[in-house]
Amino acid sequence: MKTILLIDDEKRMLDLLELFLAPHGYRCLQATDGQAALKLFEEEKVHLVLLDIMMPGMDGWEVCRRIRELADVPVILLTARTDKSDVVKGLDQGADDYITKPFDERELIARVRVALRRVPDENQPKQLKEGPFTLDLESYSILYDTHEVRLTLKEFYIIEAMMARPNRTFTREDLLHVAWEYDTYTEVRTVDSHIRNLRDKLRKSSFPIDGILLTVWGIGYKWK
Repeated sequence: MKTILLIDDEKRMLDLLELFLAPHGYRCLQATDGQAALKLFEEEKVHLVLLDIMMPGMDGWEVCRRIRELADVPVILLTARTDKSDVVKGLDQGADDYITKPFDERELIARVRVALRRVPDENQPKQLKEGPFTLDLESYSILYDTHEVRLTLKEFYIIEAMMARPNRTFTREDLLHVAWEYDTYTEVRTVDSHIRNLRDKLRKSSFPIDGILLTVWGIGYKWK
């Protein structure tokens, strides 16, 4: 389970962030000021920091700078300020991304997922096996018998999600958020094109994919 440190001087904002994040399996720690946040960061194994900029006492820029001196965990700034110089200042202090308040729940979750993808997980296996198929999580390829197929990043994310939850039906919207993150301008039907191309690629490499990667009519797709 990934741990996220939430830092904001408004308790209501901290509770809202935890309300959004906890159902996705994230453990949340809360701090209402910079000193308390740094103490928690040193005591706990933190994988990502969500950090408000405008706080009394030690502001978010200073907290970010000190966190960056301690570790290379991703830091996402939360800001109600739209001045680009404020954002640039935060990025210069070592932040990885920023979200402007008020924010959309889905965008928040997507940005968190993007940031966490660069955090190594010592407990994560290097391969995902389901039936006769093996997904190599380091080489972004899928193997069947003696055949190996290299995947594009979006193809990999789609197959990884479905193989990790076999027999679950994924809607097009589910797969859109898995593979395209927070790009809200991508049409959901783009998923159909990627599934079609993926099937063709695997068939050409002698993968028995027709009975595995199934269309659930009117809903989406699943890995059987």
